[in-house]
Amino acid sequence: MSRGGLLVMAGGGHSHALVLKRWAMKPEQRPRQIIVLVNRSSRALYSGMVPGLIAGLYQRDELAIDLRQLCDQAGVAFVEAEITGLDPQDRCLSLRDRPALHFDWLSLDVGAVSRPSATGIPIKPLEASLAFLESEDPCDPKPLRVIGAGAAGLEVVLALRRRWPQRALELQKRPGQLDPTIKKVLQRANIALIDGDRDHRGPSLLCTGSQGPAWLAMSGLPLDRDGRILTDRCLRVEGHPHLFASGDCAVISTEPRSASGVWAVRAGRPLAANLEAACQGQPLRPWHPQREALQLIGSHQDAAWARWGRWRLGPSPLLWRLKQRIDHAFMAGFHQPAKMADAAPMACRGCAAKLPAQPLAAALERVGLGGQPEDAAHLPGSEELLQSVDGFPALVSDPWLNGRLTALHACSDLWACGARVSSAMATLTLPVLPANEQQELLVQTLAGIRSVLDEQGAELIGGHTMESRSASPLPESLGVQITLAVNGKSSQSPWLKSGLQPGDALLISRPLGTGVLFAGAMTGATKATDLDAALKGMACSQHMLLEQLEPFRVDIHACTDITGFGLLGHLGEMLHDRRGLKILLDGAAIPAYSGALDLFERGISSTLAPSNRAAWRWLEATVHLQQPPSAALLELLVDPQTCGPLLLACSSKAAAKLIKNGPWLRIGNAATGHG
Repeated sequence: MSRGGLLVMAGGGHSHALVLKRWAMKPEQRPRQIIVLVNRSSRALYSGMVPGLIAGLYQRDELAIDLRQLCDQAGVAFVEAEITGLDPQDRCLSLRDRPALHFDWLSLDVGAVSRPSATGIPIKPLEASLAFLESEDPCDPKPLRVIGAGAAGLEVVLALRRRWPQRALELQKRPGQLDPTIKKVLQRANIALIDGDRDHRGPSLLCTGSQGPAWLAMSGLPLDRDGRILTDRCLRVEGHPHLFASGDCAVISTEPRSASGVWAVRAGRPLAANLEAACQGQPLRPWHPQREALQLIGSHQDAAWARWGRWRLGPSPLLWRLKQRIDHAFMAGFHQPAKMADAAPMACRGCAAKLPAQPLAAALERVGLGGQPEDAAHLPGSEELLQSVDGFPALVSDPWLNGRLTALHACSDLWACGARVSSAMATLTLPVLPANEQQELLVQTLAGIRSVLDEQGAELIGGHTMESRSASPLPESLGVQITLAVNGKSSQSPWLKSGLQPGDALLISRPLGTGVLFAGAMTGATKATDLDAALKGMACSQHMLLEQLEPFRVDIHACTDITGFGLLGHLGEMLHDRRGLKILLDGAAIPAYSGALDLFERGISSTLAPSNRAAWRWLEATVHLQQPPSAALLELLVDPQTCGPLLLACSSKAAAKLIKNGPWLRIGNAATGHG
């Protein structure tokens, strides 16, 4: 199968979700090129169940499609970013706070936003409106008004009645818009009907119809009066043969249909087929959507209406059960666990790909490089200049984010010494790909590295690139490997690992658990929200902590960063040759990322964890836990970390002040061996 250039899928709407599902189930149909999905969130909500979510019938997880996991299964890179613009001539997609993505082929499924026709909170985008409803007081005496009495407005206001049985609700409609049957249902639900744009001083929710995102109007693409992209029957944008569009943001110019999840779902199969054909240089096949589609609209009393054009039936409990069956069947296809090729665990990435401690130490000893390990080394002939080197196989499929995480991880070695980063050099290994695809991977990766250095006033001063001779994984961006040599200065003597003193407090700067969260993500066991939270924490630079620590420099006796060997392994390095000391750890105080302990309890762990468990030997004599440890806590102690926390030992007086200002947490203290 020939390669057809970089394919970018903009938006995680229903059509794109179904395309990804198809490629996950039938990988032989996936185009043979780098494919990237860009969406502002790692989860997409299935619109058919949103009213049920508003009503309190569903939890968000029940209608959330995990796009990151779906992309992993389909061999597609996932980029979490907000789209801000499109230049179809230069084939460039602009992203907020990120370098632009260049493409050869582009598919748009970016959804729609509510028309700004009145003052209030738009129902779309859903994230903002759902957050607004969560913040509302169900006992607020001010009525909440839903503006717009179309299908969406009706479903939303009836869902709100189920959510808030007692709160005053209003539905603003046009004169003559509702038939007598619907009026009766609304009256029985105690929903006041408001004709026209009457003054309202309470909160409002806009269900006023939809239009394309504002940035589409600036793109130069052909749009209808609602800002939706005009396409031909092959879902190809008119006048732009390398662009496709589907879902609520698009409309077939010769066969217009209303913006609806029904059409977005039905467009999934023809869109997938035509993307595959286009990338292979094959003829496209036109899609002829049926003129009408069955719509099921939920009520507030376990009933639903059926609509087919002008025909309407209900409300009926039977139709409600039918709607639930259809919705649950749709979501079931996305909630299946990832299929594993064999029973063997997949090798973990990031710092979990680190060589185990025992063979590393043995090898270093044989060549005369054993002894006390430190995070960074002085450059010969200088008392100020420090250098360290770090790197690992790509942890995530987003090359910009992977570059950022690798740079943060490498810089952490200098921060642990109390040194500020001044420069770095990078060695990058790229998979064998066509030149334009390699170029895009390189641009995004370097931009991610620079995002970390720029924040610190540091420079990327050079490097080296290589082409891998190993088979490329899917997605291809996981084949990028980065090694960074980072340089920095320490105005005073650097902190060492080996300076622990009796009475020192042990402080940690952020939670643990990244190793098991990414291990769980490989099998679909990690919740999307938990992985999102961990990535958000990992992507935050810790260089600002140096300013916080500077006034307490003389009170800090030892410091390290917790990486591949886990908390216990790196704590053991701090205890190297520190005879007569013992460590008292408060297991309950050791912070863990959400979901990490649950995964340990389910028997999930990183592939580096078995070798890291050798560090449990420290628990036999030198390191004491204040409470009997759970199995999950024992695993947390040896979980390999990428972009992990700093661990420092300081006086109790300094610890009290650092804890007060955050983010530091006290997890234990050092004492004499007989104390």
